[in-house]
Amino acid sequence: MSYRSLLTRPVLTWCAVTTAARMPVAMAPLALVFLVRERPGGYSLGAVLAAVYVIGEIIAAPVLGLRMRAERARPQMAGGLAVGAAGFAGLGLAPGAHPGVLGVLAFLAGAGPVAVSAGLRALLTGMVPERSVTQALSLESMLTFGIWAAAPALTTGLALGAAPAVPLLLQAALMAAGLAGLWLLPAGWSAEAAEKGAPGRRRALLAAWPVYVLGAASLTLLALAELILPALLEQRGIGIGWAGPLLAGFSLGSVAGSFLYGLRSDWPGPLPAQSLLLVLGVTAGVAAVALLPGAVALGVALAAAGLLQAPAMLTRNLALRRVLPPSALAAGYSIMYAAVGAGYAASGTLAGGLLRVVAPSTAILCGVGLTLLLVVVAALGELRLVRNTERKRERNRERKAARPQEEKSGSAAVDTRNP
Repeated sequence: MSYRSLLTRPVLTWCAVTTAARMPVAMAPLALVFLVRERPGGYSLGAVLAAVYVIGEIIAAPVLGLRMRAERARPQMAGGLAVGAAGFAGLGLAPGAHPGVLGVLAFLAGAGPVAVSAGLRALLTGMVPERSVTQALSLESMLTFGIWAAAPALTTGLALGAAPAVPLLLQAALMAAGLAGLWLLPAGWSAEAAEKGAPGRRRALLAAWPVYVLGAASLTLLALAELILPALLEQRGIGIGWAGPLLAGFSLGSVAGSFLYGLRSDWPGPLPAQSLLLVLGVTAGVAAVALLPGAVALGVALAAAGLLQAPAMLTRNLALRRVLPPSALAAGYSIMYAAVGAGYAASGTLAGGLLRVVAPSTAILCGVGLTLLLVVVAALGELRLVRNTERKRERNRERKAARPQEEKSGSAAVDTRNP
């Protein structure tokens, strides 16, 4: 299938609603820093507020994702966006409030809408034919990377050109618009009745842990590239102003990778093998960043890593569709969100600690070693998961094949007794 098949009114409406719902999330950390930077100790307070915002996301993602029901997702997503809009509005209207109050508002702004992204993804894949799911997820990935690329410039321009509170007020307005837009989309997606029980969902979600671990591993690499790059440039004697263009190259590579992966639905090899190779490719690209001299070489390595990063995450989302029942998809995507957020935070913490005792290039290589350890654990776990899933499907097929035979035998017995 081609991307042209996705150019329908429902999918374009979904893109507009998703942009309104996700742009505030992409703007949030930087907007919080700008909001309080002119206060005493403003940068430190801004970093703390951004951390509280992310903690709210990590804590709430699995909790709210598990509560989301496929058949009535709209009111749950609307409630999340309403809480997020209220949190951002409170921050924008009361920038001089006590830091504790700002922290509570930041936590609510992060926690409230965190499951909406997962719900919208499940909604999208339910809106398109099964044969178009890969293209739909690729489209979502391109949209997401585009939003994340535009958000810093939009936030900086508004905070410095208008007022520090303006980005937060815009974020509240966008989330409110996304909330209203939900009524232009389907109320939910289909899920088999037999799969709706909470215990069954929890077992399936726990069994999918290798998928989350490999997703977290891929985001630890992104954290290494983003957080250590300025220090690495100084180590190499390259102007720190190159950090922005180099990271933009990574994002553009990710957009291109999303587009290219979506051109086909039948890439060679099983999904776990594809994902493993892609993550190893990203790992090699980030390791090259630590070893190569010169801004041009760094740019090529980061662009190549970005080109593989997006398909690596796409294969993770496709893998979740393979191992989870439809009723658990939103929860699975939410847990993946929490896992990659935790991976990013852990890698950032590790990088910050290592930079105090080793050179930036060495810190990156240590992070690469941690990533490879996570990759090995995830690969072994996913091999077992795939085998168990295949056995379960085979048993289900055998039961379905045996059911008509049993019905025929029952009919024959009835006919014999009632000639």
